[in-house]
Order: sequence, then C-alpha cells, then structure tokens
Amino acid sequence: MVPVHRATRPHPQARGHAGPFPLCGPPSDRGCRRRADRAGLRLRRPVPSAPGRACLHRRHAGGPGTDGEFHRPGRRHHRTKPTASEGNSTVTHNEDQAAGAAAAAPAPAADIGRIVQIAFGGMAAQTLRAALRLRVVELIGDKEKDAADVAALASAQPQPMTRLLRAMTALGLLEERAPGTFAVTSTGALLDPGRPGALTSFVRMFTEPMMLRSWEQLDDSVRTGDIAFDKIHGTDFFGHLKDNPELSAAFNGAMGEAVRQTASVLPHAVDFSRFSTVMDIGGGDGTLLSGVLGAHPALTGVVYDTEEGLAQAPGTLRRNGVADRCSLVAGDFFRSVPEGADLHLMKSIVHDWPDERVVTILRNCRAALPSGGRVLIVEPVLPEVVDPETAGLTYLSDLNMLVNVGGRERTRAEFEDLCHRAGLTVTSVTPLAGARPFHAVEAAVDE
Repeated sequence: MVPVHRATRPHPQARGHAGPFPLCGPPSDRGCRRRADRAGLRLRRPVPSAPGRACLHRRHAGGPGTDGEFHRPGRRHHRTKPTASEGNSTVTHNEDQAAGAAAAAPAPAADIGRIVQIAFGGMAAQTLRAALRLRVVELIGDKEKDAADVAALASAQPQPMTRLLRAMTALGLLEERAPGTFAVTSTGALLDPGRPGALTSFVRMFTEPMMLRSWEQLDDSVRTGDIAFDKIHGTDFFGHLKDNPELSAAFNGAMGEAVRQTASVLPHAVDFSRFSTVMDIGGGDGTLLSGVLGAHPALTGVVYDTEEGLAQAPGTLRRNGVADRCSLVAGDFFRSVPEGADLHLMKSIVHDWPDERVVTILRNCRAALPSGGRVLIVEPVLPEVVDPETAGLTYLSDLNMLVNVGGRERTRAEFEDLCHRAGLTVTSVTPLAGARPFHAVEAAVDE
C-alpha cells in the first residue's frame, strides 16, 4: 500500500490560492485533484510523479516543510545529500512525528486507575451510607452470614443485597469467605454503632445530603468565594443546625467520634501540669476535655459552647467519670469568653471561620486569660507547599470549609499572623503522632 499522509495547514500566505486541497499541486493538475477527492476529508493519497506532471506532496515554499518526495514501502529511498536548510526541515519533521506519537500514546494504567478511583469516590461514600441505613454490619455481627439471611433481616432483596455486600468486600469492610457468605472486617466493624470507637455518626453526617449539596456548587464557590451552603439553605451552617435539633445531635455525635483519637493522644503530647483549669472552647459533647481530665486528675475543666452544642455533654462527662471536675457554660465565643481558666483549648474551631472572625475569638480568649495564660489550638497545619506525605484529606477538608462554613485550613505562618493580631504569640507547634494531620499550636499572652 502507498502510505496516506495527513494534510497540514497551508502557509498563511498561501491561503488565497491554495484551494480546498492545498497540498495537491497546481489547480491544473486534474488527475491529482481526482485522487485527492477520492481520499476524502483532508487525507491525501500521494502518487508518483510522471513526466510533465509536477504533482508532488509538498508544503508551500517558505513554510516548515518536508523533503518533498515520496517513500514507497519495500523500496530503498535514495536521494542526494540535503542542503543545510533541507536538513533542518527534516529534523523538524521528525520531531513533529515523535511529538505526534507521544500524544497518541495511551496514558499509564496507574494514572487512569487513579482518576477513575477518584471519580468513583462519591459512589463509595454512598455505599457506606446504604450499609448504615440497612444496618448491614449490625445484622452480620461477629459471625459469618449468608447474603440471603442478611437480606431477610434487612427486609431487602437477596440479589441486590449480595451485590452490596460484595461491593463492601471490595472496599475492605467485609470478607467473602465462601460464595455468598460474608463476615465483618476490623474496618467494617466501625460501622456498628454498638461497638467501641464506631464512626457511624461521622459517616452519616459526611454523607448527609445537606452537606453534599454544597459540594455540587464547589465551582461556584471557587469563582466567587461565596459559601454554597448559605445560598442553598438560606442560612448559615450552624444556624441550620440550631433550627434542626435532630441534625444538631447527629453533628455533635459525629464531632465526638472524630475527636476520639485526638483525645487519646493530646493529653500525652502537651505538658498540662503547668495549668490548673482547662476551658474547652466550642467543646461540644466534651469528648476531648474528658480525655485530658482523665489523664490529669489534678486538673479541672469547663466546656464552653452554645446550648445546642452542649446538649450531649453531660452524658459524655458522666460516662468518662469526670463530671465532678468539669462544668458546662453556655455562651457565644464571638461575644465573650468566660474568665477562670489558665488554658483555653480549641479543637477544629479555628478552621470553621474566616480570618476576621477567628481574630475576634482569639481576642476574646486573650481578654479572659490571666498573665501567663495560654491558648492551645488543635488543627491540621498545612505546609507552605503541598507535601505528598501530607494527608490528602486535609485539602478536601479545606474545600469542605469553603463550601459549607466559609472557613479554611491554614499554614503555621497564617496561625502566627492570626495570633499576633489578637495579642498572642505562637510558642510551639507540635505534630500529634497517632492523630495525623493534627498539630497542637500553643500561643502565649503578650505581656
């Protein structure tokens, strides 16, 4: 076969006379035109030259061109030594061919797989949500169980249930020990609300349509800087929780579950013996302060939050045996912070708010602290440049703050700036091993 060459654009100066087939020679060459017409579109089938017919496959003079001659398969091509300009043209042509081949090469399978995995992420989240709503992990329990039995207990259809269980197996939540027979893995056990350390409230909250609708408007938030949640619901996130007690309780439960790991690590990462009373500002159900007080019997504590935020705190403090050393105070940290504590603790509070509102909170802390008092901020601390070792979820959390509450994750320099504006000086930033990506950012009162 004679190779078919893809036509290229004519030299700009040739557009007026090139005609519809700019690489086919002069208009008088009817035979060449007929052959070009038969080729279709803009692909040209070159033919060998004949005496008196100058139908050569070449580009307009003055533009980047090829050697202007044909190469037949199976026949060695011979030509005289090219001139310097022809040699350069040949190199350019070869480079173009190499670039085209590279562009046509398929993407590496690992890269394709990564994109597909990310795109399917929402489906994986909804698999978790369905598993919770159907109580799959609870129904399987500690022993293996047939899919048909799980379906019967869940009032579901056997075949779709088998498909759900196999998807959960692929996600590492179950294992299929025999065809159609499943058992719960240690990861899947975290979806059983009756087991210690379960994350059921956390999963429910972060697969809640109320939160996910804001993500549908992420592109708009990036363009405008507006909080998508406020535009969708007509109120801010925490105002919405206040108007929906059931949802507020679910949020408190989710935050309590999320803080458990930090509550086990923080008491041993910071020297709390320097203080007498710790106030957990925005402390919710008291899980974090319970961990601190439980590890330091000489300390007393205060959980300071809104009335809605404190709703589950009495039960948490009682279960952890620290209710007798901890009091509850309702209030608004944008208005004021109570006096009486020499350490103010805030976990995952600063990232909820834009800079000006954070400075307001920190100034209220500064006004209530005694000389020598400290503020301890527990948050992720972003590196100045994205580090592959930094948990990717931190950057997704940053976007979640953007679309749902208007806050953000921050770097050390940004924490230092906010504290400085509030009359505080950052004295240390301690990574919390075992509770990545959280750090303890300690700031002292400026004297």
